[in-house]
Amino acid sequence: MLETGDPAPEVSLPRDGGETVALADFAGRPVVLYFYPRDDTPGCTKEAIGFTDRAGNFAAAGATVLGVSKDTVAKHEKFRDKYGLGVTLLSDADGDVAERYGVWVEKTMYGRTSMGIERATFLIAPDGTIARIWRKVKVDGHVDEVLAAVQEL
Repeated sequence: MLETGDPAPEVSLPRDGGETVALADFAGRPVVLYFYPRDDTPGCTKEAIGFTDRAGNFAAAGATVLGVSKDTVAKHEKFRDKYGLGVTLLSDADGDVAERYGVWVEKTMYGRTSMGIERATFLIAPDGTIARIWRKVKVDGHVDEVLAAVQEL
């Protein structure tokens, strides 16, 4: 399990728009890496809109926001366009990055157990270490809490 102070595992994934994004692309700058279960679901939509609404604040603090789910690039593009999202969405289709960040977990819903992505956010410091971790995120108030942590770096 990753902890604060650990080096952030490398990320290199395709994004909406078709390019590949690597964590190394942002060396020397803070990165907010948030994992979410699925595009176009109520909580995930609210979270993505929240990060979009605060995109200017994150940019002013020098931070980049990256959202990660197992959805395909095509699904990300549809999600982005439907809600006018302004955050970069990365496709971890094989779940490798989710595994390395420890967010591919067993979940129980309506009495059924399955594997899925736990809603979690990692604040990666400019030196590439994990500055803060939020697990089992509740969407309400989360974006503002992450923004405050970025501004404290």
